Amino acid sequence: MSKHNIIIIGGGIVGLATALKIKQKNAQLSVLLLEKESKLAQHQTGNNSGVIHSGVYYKPGSLKAKNCIDGYNQLLKFCDDEGVPYELCGKVIVATDKSELPTLTMIEERGNQNGLTNLKRLTGEEVNEHEPYINGIAGIHVPQTGIIDYTAVSLKYAEKFQELGGEIKLGEKVEDIQLKNGVSTVITHNASFDADLIVNCAGLYSDKIARLTSKKLDLKIIPFRGEYFMIKPEKQYLIKNLVYPVPDPNFPFLGVHFTRMINGGIEAGPNAVLAFKREGYRKTLFNLVELGESLAWPGFQKVASKYWKTGFGEMYRSFSKGAFTKALQKLLPDITEDDLTPGGAGVRAQACDRNGGLIDDFLILEEENAINVCNAPSPAATSSLSIGDHVSKLVLKRF
Repeated sequence: MSKHNIIIIGGGIVGLATALKIKQKNAQLSVLLLEKESKLAQHQTGNNSGVIHSGVYYKPGSLKAKNCIDGYNQLLKFCDDEGVPYELCGKVIVATDKSELPTLTMIEERGNQNGLTNLKRLTGEEVNEHEPYINGIAGIHVPQTGIIDYTAVSLKYAEKFQELGGEIKLGEKVEDIQLKNGVSTVITHNASFDADLIVNCAGLYSDKIARLTSKKLDLKIIPFRGEYFMIKPEKQYLIKNLVYPVPDPNFPFLGVHFTRMINGGIEAGPNAVLAFKREGYRKTLFNLVELGESLAWPGFQKVASKYWKTGFGEMYRSFSKGAFTKALQKLLPDITEDDLTPGGAGVRAQACDRNGGLIDDFLILEEENAINVCNAPSPAATSSLSIGDHVSKLVLKRF
């Protein structure tokens, strides 16, 4: 059995960015990345809308804000250097009701505090100059927002990591981690691997991996599925770029929106419903044990009791195309059920604490022999190189 300095668990964009940053900073370290699937970037990374987030929403000073702005700049430079296509098309955040105006103002203030330049407050008429078919009384134009294929980015990270001597093993599902004499042995269903330090970037299973090295973890990943429709080609003229509603400040999701995709097509959605399986990308996918764990978690029970009306509405839209269309019509009155075809779905790994807090910020926890990335929701893809920088600094302190 070979021994490595560092084993990274998880081959999504955060794990790959972390692996790349470690090797860039210290090429002498032996770094192995383990991924349970037969391909990289198969879960949160490969099932999102491909939006390059600007950092306009996030509380100034938070890890989300710091990493998104820094990650945004690093991502664009990396893509320019490596020839990964992207487009900075901009987006419009739209208020459709007077009650949303204070939150719209807060978002504008946060964007300015986070260093975004050329944000523009829009009247209803100015919203229509950007998006002629959108219904809104006010808005903000965010020119920094863009579109990209994050799977392509991830594969380029992997390529650069391997060029530096990093090693990737696919099809290695981690089943246990055993600690003896300061060495961690990672046991998969195929083999065992020794390391001085474990870095957990397992996304939807990050809490389960963390519990293999920490018995004190007081949070659980609750999987929320986001379902999308695609707008039929003949009606794609209705949306020019990206259109978002004003989000509910109490709920860590951005609401149903419209996204032009880098590889063509326009996506509408998502809703946000409890997934009955951690990797439950379809309504029919069900895992009794995983669902039971979610429902039994005291924190989720508190979330459900607090947001049951919102949750019921999201679930109703999941099963009713008419209800989903009605939600879209708030922004785009001309859209009809017939204009929509079923699209894909993603599952968000949302960390929830015991007291019912849906953890909004990135959360990275250190143990003696492990570093656990326990919460890395959107904008983690945009922020990936910055998160990789942050984690790699924690790693390099150990060597």
